[in-house]
Amino acid sequence: MLKKEGVKPLFLSLVSDHWRKFLFPVVAVAAIVAFLLIPRGQAETTNIVLGEQNPFPELVEEEVVEEVGLPAIIVVDVKGAVLRPGVYTLEEGDRLIDAITAAGGYAPEADSRMLNHALRLADELLIYVPLEGEEVPQNEVNLSTDGVEDTSGGLVNINTATEVELTSIAGIGPAKAAAIIQYREEHGPYQTVEGLMEVSGIGQKTFDKLKHQIKVK
Repeated sequence: MLKKEGVKPLFLSLVSDHWRKFLFPVVAVAAIVAFLLIPRGQAETTNIVLGEQNPFPELVEEEVVEEVGLPAIIVVDVKGAVLRPGVYTLEEGDRLIDAITAAGGYAPEADSRMLNHALRLADELLIYVPLEGEEVPQNEVNLSTDGVEDTSGGLVNINTATEVELTSIAGIGPAKAAAIIQYREEHGPYQTVEGLMEVSGIGQKTFDKLKHQIKVK
């Protein structure tokens, strides 16, 4: 039985005498390990890069466009007793009060009692704000609150009015304005203001509210 003191010298002697026999297997194993590990690392790197790419970029672009969708632009002309009269660009769905605000608000001497601040604006609409005690000029757009009395004295001719002019009538929106124009194109000029009730969507109740704002000649 070998003593402990003799084991270490014996081991060193064997390694020293046979180092060439150990060297080749070690080098071979190292080469195999390197061969296996290097391609795997490249593949993993490639997979990560590909994983970050969107295979359907056009779908993402379509979703972004739908979400960002911008409202339609309208242009209105604000005149009269406001701080900054002029032409203003607003968005579809804005109300009369938005146009007044864009024009800097009312002048101190403005008479806004007959203006309908909740009126939905239409493109090319003319808004006139009178002074206190002023007689509103003929043919100015009527923006009264109830549409029962035309305070401007200017009536809308339903036989010649454009769609924008028709939407200035209280109770007439874009759809009804288009229907009024379509009816007169198909059946000829209206003979009386009551003929407006022949248009789909305009009944007696609606007509009673707007009859004082319209004319046929």
